[in-house]
Amino acid sequence: MLFEKKISFNQNDFDSVVAACIAGNNQAQRYMYQKYFGYAKSICLRYTSCLEESEEVLNEGFLKVFNNLKNYDPSYPFKVWLRTIMVNTAISYYRKHKKHIEDRTALEDVPELRLEEDIVSRITADEVLKLIQRLKPLYKNVFLLHAVDGYNHREIADMLQLNEATVRSQYIRARNQLQELIRQYYPYSYPGSWSVKTSERSYA
Repeated sequence: MLFEKKISFNQNDFDSVVAACIAGNNQAQRYMYQKYFGYAKSICLRYTSCLEESEEVLNEGFLKVFNNLKNYDPSYPFKVWLRTIMVNTAISYYRKHKKHIEDRTALEDVPELRLEEDIVSRITADEVLKLIQRLKPLYKNVFLLHAVDGYNHREIADMLQLNEATVRSQYIRARNQLQELIRQYYPYSYPGSWSVKTSERSYA
């Protein structure tokens, strides 16, 4: 058919938005992009080292979203599905460019510092994320994947194409380095104890 009618959608009916996007309705795709732009970009910014990289990951991630919407299960929370795609896209970008030297020191070579459990509650989430951005790229990615996005070490090893012992060592190194950064930039947060409890894997 030369002039095929575009399927309509209702912004208050998300299923109709998804259906319209799958059917190629540009307005529906634009609406979905704008609705989730801020959320998706915040994820991409976490996993990249600059704005330019985050925008590349964001654009590629949304392309994957639209190309795979037909496989989306409506019974699954859309933001979790979207986040998974954005995280995987960011990790693929990291692996592809290989800009950074990976530290593959074994776990037993890394002494683990005791992290005190209250420190994060004494500084803001934005302050914590800014410090995480100061970590080495591999440390940062491993820490974010485990502590923020809730992946286990085996899953992270598969995503980063590393062995599990390496992932564990990088996570410990990231924790140690983050603790030192908190001590350096926010000395008032001591003494106390802390743990990171920011996993989003259980979103409803």
